[in-house]
Amino acid sequence: MKREIEKLIQALILIIAYLLGSIPSGLIAGKVFFGLDIREHGSGNLGATNSFRVLGKKAGTVVTVADILKGTVATLLPLSFDAGIHPLIAGLVAVIGHMFPIFAGFRGGKAVATSAGVLLAYNPLVFLFLAAIFVIILLLTKYVSLASVLTAAVAFIYAIIHTFYTNDLPFLAAITAIFFFVLFRHRANIVRLKNKTEPKANFGKKN
Repeated sequence: MKREIEKLIQALILIIAYLLGSIPSGLIAGKVFFGLDIREHGSGNLGATNSFRVLGKKAGTVVTVADILKGTVATLLPLSFDAGIHPLIAGLVAVIGHMFPIFAGFRGGKAVATSAGVLLAYNPLVFLFLAAIFVIILLLTKYVSLASVLTAAVAFIYAIIHTFYTNDLPFLAAITAIFFFVLFRHRANIVRLKNKTEPKANFGKKN
């Protein structure tokens, strides 16, 4: 009976993690505060970057924070229950929910902000390090997509080195998954970067 209850709790945690990830922050912000569907504007993506471009800096910042917190809360869920599930598993499920949200026709974001939230919960110092890397690349290149992909690559390299010394295999597995999530979701951006047709960061003039 105890084992069955534990399995039920694990399933509930994963379901909640997916539902958290599925909350379409950009869609909600656009419809509630601006009366528009950001999927019909800009790149058509529900993520933070398109929210900045379409809704402006303030709304974009709110969406970014909300998307990060989805990953953070989901990763912390297993720590609230003694259910024998690794926090990073719940975090990755939230990332999947963010990419393929049930509340938005399975058309979601590109995994970056929610993945950052997973790292914030699991290793805040790594989160800060990678956030700095992202900002530096963005300021130097003005390409959000390039900053996202290169930061994911740095995270992957760091995870390999980190695991060599700590044997934290779940961390390596999670970062590897996130790296490939980011590559997959940015495949069109990568093609445009190669063709020099990728638009540079332009977050709009709205407050």
